[in-house]
Amino acid sequence: MSDQRASVEVSLYPLQTDYKPAIRDFIARVQKVDGIDVLPNDLSTQLFGDFALLMQTLERELARSWSEHGKGVFVVKFIPGDVRG
Repeated sequence: MSDQRASVEVSLYPLQTDYKPAIRDFIARVQKVDGIDVLPNDLSTQLFGDFALLMQTLERELARSWSEHGKGVFVVKFIPGDVRG
């Protein structure tokens, strides 16, 4: 891994009426990744960890979410370092 820490904020907006399963599934999958701290809240999910690991995880999980749950909009913000302090 790159050993470059990053903070990422992810919001998922599934484009279907029953949107909660897609969001819950995405959060559950990223919570299983060793090396990533996950803090969900009402509006987004915050991820903290190594930048390379975060990018690999996001690439995999965004594709999986679209494959399993259909179309959805992901809004992602990247901040260098760990904003928690």
